[in-house]
Amino acid sequence: MVTLLNQYQLGDMQIYYYLDSENRNVECMLLPCGTEPISWEKKNQNIDSLVQVKVVGDTYQGGYAGGNTMRQSESTTNFQYDTQTVTEEAAGKTICTRLKDGRGLEVMHYFVWKKNAESIESYVTIQNHLNEKVTLESLSSFSLGGISPLLEGDGCNQIKVHRMRSVWSMEGRLDTQYLEDLQLEPSWAGHAVRAERFGQAGSMAVNRFFPYLVIEDEKNEVFWGAQLAHNASWQMEIYRKDDGVAISGGLADREFGHWMKDLGTGELFETPHAIVSVCKGGGVDRISQCMTLALQPVVEQGPESEQHLPIIFNEYCTTWGCPSHENISQILSAIKGKGFEYFVIDCGWYKENGIPWDIAMGDYEVSKELFPEGLDKTVSAIREMGMKPGIWFEIENVGKAAKAYQLEEHLLQRDGHTLTTTMRRFWDMRDPWVMNYLTDKVIGTLQKYQFEYMKIDYNDTTGIGCDGAESLGEGLRQNMAAAMNFIHKVKREVPGIILENCASGGHRLEPLMMSESSMASFSDAHECEEIPIIAANLHRVILPRQSQIWAVIRKEDSLKRIAYSVANTFLGRMCISGDVLELTDKQWDVLDRGIDFYKKIAPIIKDGYTYRYGNEIRSYRHPEGWQGIVRAGKQGDAFLVLHVFHGVVEKNLNIRIPLPPDTSYEIESMYSDDDAMVQLENNSISYQPVEDMKAIAVYVKPKLLS
Repeated sequence: MVTLLNQYQLGDMQIYYYLDSENRNVECMLLPCGTEPISWEKKNQNIDSLVQVKVVGDTYQGGYAGGNTMRQSESTTNFQYDTQTVTEEAAGKTICTRLKDGRGLEVMHYFVWKKNAESIESYVTIQNHLNEKVTLESLSSFSLGGISPLLEGDGCNQIKVHRMRSVWSMEGRLDTQYLEDLQLEPSWAGHAVRAERFGQAGSMAVNRFFPYLVIEDEKNEVFWGAQLAHNASWQMEIYRKDDGVAISGGLADREFGHWMKDLGTGELFETPHAIVSVCKGGGVDRISQCMTLALQPVVEQGPESEQHLPIIFNEYCTTWGCPSHENISQILSAIKGKGFEYFVIDCGWYKENGIPWDIAMGDYEVSKELFPEGLDKTVSAIREMGMKPGIWFEIENVGKAAKAYQLEEHLLQRDGHTLTTTMRRFWDMRDPWVMNYLTDKVIGTLQKYQFEYMKIDYNDTTGIGCDGAESLGEGLRQNMAAAMNFIHKVKREVPGIILENCASGGHRLEPLMMSESSMASFSDAHECEEIPIIAANLHRVILPRQSQIWAVIRKEDSLKRIAYSVANTFLGRMCISGDVLELTDKQWDVLDRGIDFYKKIAPIIKDGYTYRYGNEIRSYRHPEGWQGIVRAGKQGDAFLVLHVFHGVVEKNLNIRIPLPPDTSYEIESMYSDDDAMVQLENNSISYQPVEDMKAIAVYVKPKLLS
């Protein structure tokens, strides 16, 4: 018999804990306030545990689960409810549920809610009280059961799965399917497990998928969401065997991520943390923003200069990996007084003559050819222009042309061989020698030249893992935890440092790295037509205030093309690069006006809410149709960024985009390459495109009552 154990309200969310009185397993169900789950008697549904764990030696689940899922094993079902405690403080509430398995293993499941938050933090600890070690091969950070509690039966054709796919320079594509498309219908006999396990194995957390999952009850307009905060291999799962649906996620398990973990007597292990949420209405964008807002209080505690979202100039797409004192001095003269506050010296400052930057990283000696009078003179020139100087490092990797490439005793190994990809090897970040080396090379450089900004890049993945632990996956987890510890050391020893998270663009856009960074490089899409599509996608997974977007301006660009590129940056943080030494006055005028517009809307980028409009875009490389992003501020103002792609003019479309309701607006300013004819009527902005591949931005304020 299933009974309600406890029920708690956390903001607009309601948590239900259910107990199976026979085996004392506990399920956790999350619902929006104001909704009630259908009674268990009306569902063909069994308890699904709020913690998923598998111990080596215990029985695996049958029903063809092997190789597909490690959920609901004997290890999981043996854990029985013990106690539940609630700690209430002014800042919020923590719910801790203790489970024991009768032989000496103890699990604690935590939900942490911050006051006024629209999401909950979830994590698990497991402690071994046996007189011998045990070995884990699976452990979840979160597990939510009953993801169809408002639907009769199995909810046929009513439950959607939303995931975010990611490949290089095309990050964040929304992938939506019904459960039936994934063959997640229960069988006629209630036999055979259905499971969809996805994620990534390696040191790039956003490689193929973002650690993100949303389940939609289409009939009742209820959305459940989860994100994982982890910088190594991870997995999420959608699971069912009956009318119920469960989702879980955490470390990639033994089958998916080659992970096993020994727990000695008395040893405690804590999982990566997850962000979970539920809401009613608003679609995928609302539940996504419920989760991304979890990091808003974190970045608000960041460097003071970051609180007004300064504009960045990065010289990479000007010098293409060959910065020098001479060309940086010329760039500084060209951009003087243009409103830039950060100047980033990107990759290549260390390279020897004739050696490409992307195989030379690791030694980090300032190039005497590129900076004959030393780097300090260049840094001083940046400061004299009133900008904070920044510098690029690829901390964890070494290039094949570097001397460090031969230091194999300090590099990651796999199967006794140095872990090597086409151009790179990887430091063993657990090695004290490596920590000392990087402290000297990285922190020493930051301190010597008083850099105030560091771009942390990472341009390949280790894959499944490395030697040095009880499994390849655990070796990787330990190495990536050590890498995170080095970032913590940087922040301690260089107080106030502004950190940019970059990994071949957007391959580390997960909550853990984002919580340690002021911002992130959104993508390696430097000057592509698809930039606004990617930038808009990322509103679902990171805060726009942390999304640094390239606008690379070329001397051959038309004014329309320049406005298109500049308008892209209104979807996040403005980062300019390109041929600034060779632009005409008219080209500079379009860029200057874009900078002025960005400064007006920066408070809304920092703290606003996003609405998305437009047609589905199938090809990113050859986009067709249009996209409109409205971002509403907390002071009642808002802005629209409209991009018209290919094939719109021939269809004679009249684009109409609603502004946020309950406010009457007037246009305060506009941005484009010309005086585009937009109209504001009935609280909507309408535009009749006369050119493809054009961008328009409109800033509106509440209309003053006479």
